[in-house]
Amino acid sequence: MTKRIEAQLNKFINRGEAAKFTLGTLVLMCCCGLLIIISTFTQLNFTHPIIPFDLFSNWNHYFTDAGINWSGFLKHYKYIPQIPVIFFILSLLDRKYSILTVTGYIILGLAGYPIFALGGGWRYIFEYGFYYILGYIPALFFAGSITKGNYSFINILKAAFVGVIVVHLIGSLGMIFIATLKHESSMAILGWILTMSGMKMVYDMFFSVIAIYLGQIVKRLIWIVMS
Repeated sequence: MTKRIEAQLNKFINRGEAAKFTLGTLVLMCCCGLLIIISTFTQLNFTHPIIPFDLFSNWNHYFTDAGINWSGFLKHYKYIPQIPVIFFILSLLDRKYSILTVTGYIILGLAGYPIFALGGGWRYIFEYGFYYILGYIPALFFAGSITKGNYSFINILKAAFVGVIVVHLIGSLGMIFIATLKHESSMAILGWILTMSGMKMVYDMFFSVIAIYLGQIVKRLIWIVMS
């Protein structure tokens, strides 16, 4: 059974890329575009333990006469899972069609459809978060170049790491550029970067690895149904 499925997969895959554009590919691209929009407006709430930076300088705040202030050792984080969804799409559609899907999403947003987090329209290029979205395209290119259809554990780790770094690097540079045009203070710019690319990078890398694995599972299920 497994060999038969792998043989069918090989008919659709050529050097890690989809062999040809079909109606099924177009439907998948549209579904993936919708998935990006859904993830844009989805918020996940996490609570995890941390070691406070001011633990030793502000010892009395965490260890009081009444006992340990446990709330100071917990971090509440609101996470938007858009980047893992991007890498799920890469795993499902491979490099070429995932880039086309994301490009279509960006074009629709700039055309005025309110599918970005803060709306849409060409003026969105002056929003700080736009360049993180723009970074998806080179991130997919580099991550897809790493996997080349070979989704081994090492390749998945490399793809997720490089892809997330590219997104946040381009996003941060774009944010600095726009903030400089708006004459924002250096402290304000640093605050934005820490908010957009601080702990979020850790979450992005962790969930992107999982998303790539899920993409491979969904791909195989699709081919089973098609067969």
